[in-house]
Amino acid sequence: MDYTKLKFTPENITSLDQDDVFVFGSNLQGLHAGGAARVALEKFGAELGNGDGPQGQSYAIPTMQGGVETIKPYVDKFIDYARECDQNTFYVTRIGCGIAGFTDEEIAPLFDEAIDLYNVRLPESFVKVILANRAKRAAAE
Repeated sequence: MDYTKLKFTPENITSLDQDDVFVFGSNLQGLHAGGAARVALEKFGAELGNGDGPQGQSYAIPTMQGGVETIKPYVDKFIDYARECDQNTFYVTRIGCGIAGFTDEEIAPLFDEAIDLYNVRLPESFVKVILANRAKRAAAE
């Protein structure tokens, strides 16, 4: 894969094309009260009371229930979903890096497999972390 040709999730998404999906960090209760979750609720069909998975033109990944290890299964589930729904383009926001309080360095590695999917766009900050981690692993081998 030529990483110089990667496309990133825009900083501020206000509209989507028909087959695009807005991926946001949520809480398990599906309250969607702030940050990207509020945008998903107001613009992209997120459902109150639904804190996980596809809904409208969005996809919720719970980030408020504990540490990074509690987020990983939901990210893995999302990656599997993105592989299955390859006709869609998924725009992953900086999930967990706002209200949930995690850093890019903590969350980005969870999306390592997603960087290789042609239909998933990640924030540029996540891509930088993933590529730096891959370079460190390669240098250590």
